Amino acid sequence: MPTGQALLYFIYMLAAASVILAGEALYLSFAGRRSRSLAVNRRLKRLAGDVPAEQTLQGLLRERGLTDSGDFLFGMVWLNRLYTQSGITGNPLTFAATFLLAGLAVALLLVFFNFSALASLIVFLVLGLVLPLLVLRRARNKRIRKFAKQLPDALDMIVRSLRAGHPASVAIGLVAREMPDPLGTEFGIVSDEITFGLSIEQAVRKLSQRVGFEGLQLLSVSLSIQAKTGGNLTEILANLSSVLRERQKLRMKIRALSAEGRVSAWIISLFPIVMFFTLQILAPAYYGAVWGNPLVFPIFLLFGLWALLGDFIMYRMVTFDF
Repeated sequence: MPTGQALLYFIYMLAAASVILAGEALYLSFAGRRSRSLAVNRRLKRLAGDVPAEQTLQGLLRERGLTDSGDFLFGMVWLNRLYTQSGITGNPLTFAATFLLAGLAVALLLVFFNFSALASLIVFLVLGLVLPLLVLRRARNKRIRKFAKQLPDALDMIVRSLRAGHPASVAIGLVAREMPDPLGTEFGIVSDEITFGLSIEQAVRKLSQRVGFEGLQLLSVSLSIQAKTGGNLTEILANLSSVLRERQKLRMKIRALSAEGRVSAWIISLFPIVMFFTLQILAPAYYGAVWGNPLVFPIFLLFGLWALLGDFIMYRMVTFDF
């Protein structure tokens, strides 16, 4: 065979191999993106990126303000617990610094516009310290409500898996693959912790600390008792699922019955503020020279605290613990 013809065949082979490799690379890239888009929770999306399971577990714990072993990272445990249970991901120091800098910027802006130093300090404290706590509490309560709706279905899935003959660790892994966030990722962490050496009781106890839902404490106690004294775990979890579902129905019924009180509290609380700003826009001279009186700020502060006390009383009237 002539040398030129052999070289031509070699080039054809290289071109064909290049096309095949490019097609394979394109397919793998598309398949990886598709698997990540089809992942039902945050943990599965990380695992779809070919990240080792141990690194995925450590990353999920660190972004929640926990150590690699799942313990609280900071000495202020109550604040660390609040941040973890809120479900907000990222560096906790960055989260705190964002609000502190925003509060400082607004306070300096008020000083620039000749507001009093006391008013600027109060604004800084509210924006830098109080507001992030309120944001964390609201995010935690919202996440717990969503978790409470998902937990009975997850327990039913575990019960069906146990009845099919699977061990408890496999049943928990099934929930981690099938359920969306927040429950899917949390049970995925439990599954990984069991894989890396923790017992089911210890992993569920850590889960209860991360989420803050009282139903998980019942699950932890049930698993602990079953491990020590024995018993039908399937029946225990089925009964627990039924109890949690009935409690969820009762909670929603109470929320519907107390809706009128909550709306009234919002209207009564916001009406003075809305009227104040409306008068400031429509009739700026309505209050005259009263702003120069030294008694204005103490009176406003007194009535503001009194209004907050009334809001707290109305909140307790429409909030039920059970």
